[in-house]
Amino acid sequence: IDPSGIIVTNNHVVGRADRITVSLADGTEMPARLIGSDELTDIAVIRVNPTQPLPSVGWGDSRTVEVGEWILAAGNPFGLGSSVTAGIVSARGREIGAGPFDDFIQTDAAINRGNSGGPLFNMAGEVVGINTAIFSPTGGSIGIGFAVPSSLARPVLEQIRDHGKPRRGWLGVQIQAVTPEIAESLQLREPKGALVTTVTPEGPAQQAGIRQGDVILRFNGQDVDAMRQLPRLVADTPIGQKAEVVIQRGGETRTLSVSVGDMEQAQQAAGGMTESPTPSVEPQPATTETLGMTLAPLDATTRETFSIPETVEGVVVTEAAGDSPAAGQGIAPGDVIVEVGQEPVDSPDDVTSRIDQARQAGRKNVLMLLSRQGELRFVPLPLEG
Repeated sequence: IDPSGIIVTNNHVVGRADRITVSLADGTEMPARLIGSDELTDIAVIRVNPTQPLPSVGWGDSRTVEVGEWILAAGNPFGLGSSVTAGIVSARGREIGAGPFDDFIQTDAAINRGNSGGPLFNMAGEVVGINTAIFSPTGGSIGIGFAVPSSLARPVLEQIRDHGKPRRGWLGVQIQAVTPEIAESLQLREPKGALVTTVTPEGPAQQAGIRQGDVILRFNGQDVDAMRQLPRLVADTPIGQKAEVVIQRGGETRTLSVSVGDMEQAQQAAGGMTESPTPSVEPQPATTETLGMTLAPLDATTRETFSIPETVEGVVVTEAAGDSPAAGQGIAPGDVIVEVGQEPVDSPDDVTSRIDQARQAGRKNVLMLLSRQGELRFVPLPLEG
């Protein structure tokens, strides 16, 4: 990408290499060194030191690429040598479970093992993607290949080139998707946005006034139609920059201002946290049943039985009947009900009372906030009868 010898490839190609060699089309070989890499986007930047300027390619804007547009994929499939394949853009914005910033271009141009790190060209000869992955039961191309779009790759590689590593914005929340059932429970008109399940203490979100149970609808001027859009929007925002966040809380829309934090610093701080001590055992508590769940208060016995830390408060599920609405929503023994209808619960009676209130209000679902091994998520539980 630069005549001076800067090359972009995939992290999975060079990230664990002891020695890197670059072979040019004319047979010339040069040693290369790793400038830096990023596992989350599978991008790596390496450098060679040529005796004269090298041919280089220019970037295109992947945001302008349309489904059905012709593209070319270049690479070195199966070690046979440099080759080019043609195809079209099959889809944009594909999520394949590779990482939190998935936003792949899908193409039917033949991409095989050895194509990783190669460029995906538009018809103007501009690089609009970096070939990265395939879906295949055989290991060979079946017409489903994926490339990291240039709009995602360029900021990462520029940061690696300048700083040796990517620098990403951080909001300090954990989120989940807004399903139609959750939207109905929260009285949202559409199942859009990102539902906040956890707010990091003293993080940017908490300091801005964002709370657990808020639905983030816009960030820094861009709509959050799907939950997975928010991590990319935040990560791309410069550290320290003020960003407007539009949320919905209690049926009302609010606009908050957040100062974006540093993801790396937050991860380092989280790594220093320690676990809570294990409590002593006490007699078995009384239980209550509702919607196929058997509930018990959180005490030393239930905390010990289900390994629930002292920092978690609520009501523990000790059993979930296999044919119940609870089991159908994935609720299992050991889950802790933290909130029902966005109200904290401290006892099984609190849970049943909130469920009765939801029924009386004519709701089809009641929204529960569950803690499982310290991870929080909202679950819309269908109401019976």
